[in-house]
Amino acid sequence: MAPARLIPLSAIRRFLNAQASSGIVLVVAALVALVIANSPIGPDFDVLLHAYVGPLSLGHWINDGLMAIFFLLVGLEIKREMLDGQLSTWPRRILPGVAAAGGMIVPALIFLAFNRGATASGWAIPAATDIAFALGVMALLGKRVPASLRIFLAALAIIDDLGAVAIIAFFYTAGISLPDLAGTGMALAVLVALNRSGVRRLSLFLLVGLVLWVFVLRSGVHATLAGVALALTIPMDRTPGTSDAHSASPLHRLEHALHLPVGFVILPIFALANAAVPVLGLPAGALLAPVTLGVALGLLMGKVVGVFGFAMLAVRLKLSDMPAHAGWPHMLGVALLCGIGFTMSIFIALLAFPGDPLLQAEAKIGVLAGSLMAGLSGYLVLRFVRPERSDAARSVPAATSAQAD
Repeated sequence: MAPARLIPLSAIRRFLNAQASSGIVLVVAALVALVIANSPIGPDFDVLLHAYVGPLSLGHWINDGLMAIFFLLVGLEIKREMLDGQLSTWPRRILPGVAAAGGMIVPALIFLAFNRGATASGWAIPAATDIAFALGVMALLGKRVPASLRIFLAALAIIDDLGAVAIIAFFYTAGISLPDLAGTGMALAVLVALNRSGVRRLSLFLLVGLVLWVFVLRSGVHATLAGVALALTIPMDRTPGTSDAHSASPLHRLEHALHLPVGFVILPIFALANAAVPVLGLPAGALLAPVTLGVALGLLMGKVVGVFGFAMLAVRLKLSDMPAHAGWPHMLGVALLCGIGFTMSIFIALLAFPGDPLLQAEAKIGVLAGSLMAGLSGYLVLRFVRPERSDAARSVPAATSAQAD
C-alpha cells in the first residue's frame, strides 16, 4: 500500500488548541478595561489614549497601526484558504458562504429596524464575527464537537472577515487624497512585481508594506486595509504531496509567525484600549438606547436567524450537504457562536461613529452584551449535543471530508 499523502494542517487548525487561551486573555483584557474606565483613574486612562506619540495618538497607533497587523493575518488566512484550504473549491464554499451571507444581512436589518437617520451608519456593527473568540469557545468543547463543524465555522468566519473588509473599504472610507492614493497604487505595483519575479524574502515585502501603510493612512482609506492588500501579494508556494514546501512558503511562515503575537499581544491591547466604556458615567437610557439594542439583538438574534436559516435553506435546496457527523442542533450552536462579534464589531463601531463617544459607548455595550449572551448560549447548546452517528449523518463532499481530519 502506498503511503498516505501528507496534507499540511492549516494555521487555523494548528492554532485551535491555543484559541481557548488567547480568548481568555482577550476577555481578561476587556474586563480590565471596563474596571479601569469605571474607576477613579478612568479619565487619566482616556487622556493617555489621546496622548500623541509622534504623528499619531496612542489610540490611533493601536487602531490604525497594530490592527493593520491583525488585518494582515486575516488577509493571509483568506488567501491561503481560498487557494489551498477549505475554500479552495466551490463545493466547499457554498454552505459557509451562504451561511456567512445570512449572518451579515439579517443582523444589519435588525439593527436598522431600531435605528434611523444618523445612527443608521452603524448597520455593519453586528454583521461581524470574531473568529478568535468563536473558535476559542469551540476549542473549550474539545471532542464534543465534530471536526467537520470546526472547519465549517473556520471557513464561515474567514468569509465573514472578507465581508467585513469589503464593508470597511466601501462604506467607511473618508475623503480621498488622490496623490496618496497614487502612492498606494505604486507601492502595490512594487509588491506585485516582487511576487511575479519570484522574490521570496519576506523582509522586502514587509518593507514595501510599511510604505504602503503610510500611503493608505494618508489617503483616507482606512489604514488597516493596507494589511489585507499586503497579504494578498505575499507569495504562497503550493507543491502537492510535500509538506516542506508549505513550511518554506513565505505566506505560511509569516502567518505562523503572526498568530501568537496577534492573539496574545495585539488583540488584548486593542481590547484594553477600546473596551474601556465608562458605563457608570453614561446616561440612564444608554443601556436601552436604539444603538445598544440594535447591536445586541443583531448579534444574538440576527446571527442565529441569518446563519442557521440560510444554512438550512442551502441544505434543503440541495445546494450543499451538512458537515459530517453534525445535526441541526450543532448548526444552531455554531450560529449562536457567530454572534460573538467582539474585535471586528468594536472596530467597525469606531468607524461608524467617529467623534461621537456616546454612540461609540452604546455600540460597545451592545457588542459586549450580545457577544457574551451569544457565546454562553452557543457553548451550552454544543455542550449537550452529541455528534451524529456516521450512518445517520449527512456527509460533506468528498473533498471536504478528506481534509476534515
